[in-house]
Amino acid sequence: MLGDRWSLLIIRDMMLRGFRTYKEFMECYEGIATNILADRLHKLVTYGIIASKSDPADGRKLIYSLTAKGIDLAPVLTEMVLWASAHENTGNQALVRQMKEDKQKFLGAIRQQWASRKSQ
Repeated sequence: MLGDRWSLLIIRDMMLRGFRTYKEFMECYEGIATNILADRLHKLVTYGIIASKSDPADGRKLIYSLTAKGIDLAPVLTEMVLWASAHENTGNQALVRQMKEDKQKFLGAIRQQWASRKSQ
């Protein structure tokens, strides 16, 4: 379900960067190929980790959002970011500092952001 690099990066970008559209995922600096992105988004929807709905402004586009099952990955993803930062330069030290200072507060803020996006 989450065994590949791209699925975790998609979830990370949704959770930490607020990405919601195909275009936003395509613009991430890791450079995911279009066919892989489409496949991973489809799989994450199938697994119930993310949901998709038509964009009200343009019915041809989809808006993606984390489900409750997806947001439950926040503690796992946080631990992975902290682990990575202990072993390499992650390039986002401000985020890592925030996680280290008060992990519960950080996770609460992530859940609050998710809840407010979900109600939109």
